[in-house]
Amino acid sequence: MQNETKADVVIIGGGIVGTAIARELSKYQLDVILIEKQPDIAAGTTKANSAILHAGFDAHPDTLKAKLNVRGNAMYHELEKELHLDVKWTGSLVVAKTDEDMVTLKELLERGQQNKVPGLALLTKDEVLLKEPNLSKDVKGALWAPSAGIFLPFGAAVAFADNAISNGVRLFTECPAEKIVAEAGKVVGVQTPKGFIGCNYVINAAGVYADDISRLAGDDSFSITPRKGEYILFDRKVGNLVNTVVFPAPSKFSKGILVCPTVHGNIFIGPNAQEIANKEDISTSPTGMSEIIDRAQELLPNLPLREAITQFSGVRAAADCGDFVIRNSEFVAGLIHAAGIQSPGLTAAPAIAEVVAEILKLNGVELKPKPSFNSHNPKPIVFKELSLAEKQAAIEENPLYGRVICRCETITEGEIVAAIQQPCGAKTVDGVKRRTRAGMGRCQGGFCGPRVTAILARELNISVSQVRKESAESYLFYEKMPGDCEVTGHE
Repeated sequence: MQNETKADVVIIGGGIVGTAIARELSKYQLDVILIEKQPDIAAGTTKANSAILHAGFDAHPDTLKAKLNVRGNAMYHELEKELHLDVKWTGSLVVAKTDEDMVTLKELLERGQQNKVPGLALLTKDEVLLKEPNLSKDVKGALWAPSAGIFLPFGAAVAFADNAISNGVRLFTECPAEKIVAEAGKVVGVQTPKGFIGCNYVINAAGVYADDISRLAGDDSFSITPRKGEYILFDRKVGNLVNTVVFPAPSKFSKGILVCPTVHGNIFIGPNAQEIANKEDISTSPTGMSEIIDRAQELLPNLPLREAITQFSGVRAAADCGDFVIRNSEFVAGLIHAAGIQSPGLTAAPAIAEVVAEILKLNGVELKPKPSFNSHNPKPIVFKELSLAEKQAAIEENPLYGRVICRCETITEGEIVAAIQQPCGAKTVDGVKRRTRAGMGRCQGGFCGPRVTAILARELNISVSQVRKESAESYLFYEKMPGDCEVTGHE
């Protein structure tokens, strides 16, 4: 990026919402820039969440959450083919264990029918246990939502970004917005440490920081409360304990501690819900772990705790209005908010992008279709899913596919190099992890981490000490000190 550049639209925030908007706007003859403060996209809320494509029965009718949840869910059926997303349409169960829970399920059924969620049904105890035989035997019934699914949220964000960049969107990473500049009440650009970006429209998709970004333009019309949720991930060897997304009956603040499979064969439990002051607080605690274990065991009594491989937390962006904030700023012309995107934001993201495009159109922006727009991403090579003949052919074409770097997940050097070289390429160790799963297995990167670091250094033409784990200052290695003993004779 030069000290001063220009665009029609600047999108702030490279999470699932910002990348979905970038991809939507790349369909039109617009000059669009996506800016992200971290070295990689999908490094905030998008990387740590429940990864569910919700059916849409939870949100109250007439809210944006309800409308865009159902629309987004339907859109992913096409997007998974166009962008090669990892999606499994497992369906979901909301399980009742008390008479009061059964009343809640009937309310959810009615709400879902008003939201036009397809296929909802109340199941008896026997029908629930037929679907999920490992659940507690004291269930009374469940709400079945066949249109729910599970997917890979950071994979979807990368796929949106890849497609957007291939269709002309420019991505600037490590480029935080310092100020939204307005003249006579109208946006004229965004000031960043890398220079000024002149533009007519700014889209605020900054996740938990959306209220801070709004205030950069003098708009304090909403606030975001960070709400932390903790999770525990289990090894794939116990991934068959549940087949669907299993919720308890919901509370006022949360859909509850769920037990859920992942698209790659693990299961996880979580999240809890804690309103916190620090938007960067992604710590986990013994108290939080105990809470989610206790609640999860009420659904799944034989939860194999010794098979837990990691714990993590994520922060949702809860707006004070309780709904998504998708509208023009009332204070500055040209500023459009896509804020307060907590659950079901992942599901709603492509539908949110459509709404933002419609707002631009209503503001007078000509959305002229781009004749060269290509809605499809090339299918990536996933080595372990190939047949023996396909593996042999891949290795003959590129010998790097013959070198396994991550033994837990069988990820090859060829896949890691491809992840670094794709349009929205990985620049950090966690960026490689999100794109390939290298480091997501039982050892959590203990074996492959140094090798991934060396590959990043080679492919990005930087020193090993310049490779970062995730954030801008998360360097992994120091330069060797003069006179230090050096171990030789090992790889």
